[in-house]
Amino acid sequence: MTSAVPHLTTALNGPLLELESHLLERQADVECWLREQWLKTPAPFYASVDLRNSGFKLAPVDTNLFPAGFNNLNPAFMPLCVQAAQAAVERLCPKARRVLIIAENHTRNLFYLESVETLRDIFEKAGLEARIASLRDDINEAIQIKLPSGKTCEISPLERRGNRVAIGDFSPCLVLLNNDMSGGRPAILEDLEQQVAPPLKAGWSTRKKSDHFTHYSMVAHAFAEQIGIDPWLVSPLTLQCGEVNFMERSGMECLARNVNTLLTAIQNKYDQYGIDREPFVVVKADSGTYGMGIMMVKSADDVMNLNRKQRTKMSSAKEGLVVDNVLIQEGVYTFETLGEDQAVAEPVIYMMDHFVIGGFYRVHTGRGVDENLNAPGMHFEPLAFAQSCITPDKLDKPDAEPNRFYAYGVIARLALLAAARELV
Repeated sequence: MTSAVPHLTTALNGPLLELESHLLERQADVECWLREQWLKTPAPFYASVDLRNSGFKLAPVDTNLFPAGFNNLNPAFMPLCVQAAQAAVERLCPKARRVLIIAENHTRNLFYLESVETLRDIFEKAGLEARIASLRDDINEAIQIKLPSGKTCEISPLERRGNRVAIGDFSPCLVLLNNDMSGGRPAILEDLEQQVAPPLKAGWSTRKKSDHFTHYSMVAHAFAEQIGIDPWLVSPLTLQCGEVNFMERSGMECLARNVNTLLTAIQNKYDQYGIDREPFVVVKADSGTYGMGIMMVKSADDVMNLNRKQRTKMSSAKEGLVVDNVLIQEGVYTFETLGEDQAVAEPVIYMMDHFVIGGFYRVHTGRGVDENLNAPGMHFEPLAFAQSCITPDKLDKPDAEPNRFYAYGVIARLALLAAARELV
């Protein structure tokens, strides 16, 4: 399965082409530096990173430590996935023979179940027995769900036996979480003698996006110093704002001031690079995923003038969690478009251990270059080349597809490194 490759539809691509050329010229230094970092701080088991490519900047805007969407990867990536899965398991649990995947609770989301079944298949191909378990109280016996692909996903209830978890007589060596624990740390998974990855503290009940991007900023600065670039080209400016209640309008003045501060800082960078665009910022829940609790604003007045519908949307996240802390992040335009209708697109890069295993484009025909694409109506297009993220062509143009995808892989691994440091 292949797809067209998005076009970079902007003339403001000078700094990005320079960045891509610089990464290609310094590839040996880049890879050596990353290897040294993984020795100091091993990578999380897996992750996906949402990137935005504005033509003048390439930066991550979200890092997910419980990635869904494995079914959207190009099937040609499967050998990379299998090899990386073997490496990840060998590092955590060298003698592992069985892996138990703890799934999200939404068993009616067939697209998610396609992903978790694809993940199970990756482990099977890597030479491990793999099963899928659910934390749902209303699942008392194994259920089989027919998927649109023709596959069948079997989900079983999780059982606790002493300091171990199992399903029936299937007792795993490794418990792999694919549930982001937005609703809290499940008691059934506490204090297990089995290896649990990612760790429970990686769940959204305790993890903060502001912490992640603080670590990312430090990673980006160290990396930029190593290869001689402006860290802003690969890092979004961020501020954190706590004690916000959108429904009661408390903390809104502080939020508005921080929005104004960040917009001014972005404008200063735009002036430095001669970028003729209007700065915008993204206000998002400091915990959570699925594109919930997020809005784009271009002035402090946008924050102060939210209507009730907008405030209601911003006040809750996945599983009904109340949003009371927000991250204010520099908005990064996306100037990649796909297809004849020039639908806006953004790359999502997948990694297992510290290896890039592929990715896809999130595409939305109804959203603009300064809007959140992780919203109803989106669809996915697999990356077109199996080796694109790891084998650049130094003889080709810096903006050729393999080289652009290599740049994606580098920036995604910087976000992965930030997540590794975040979990220490």
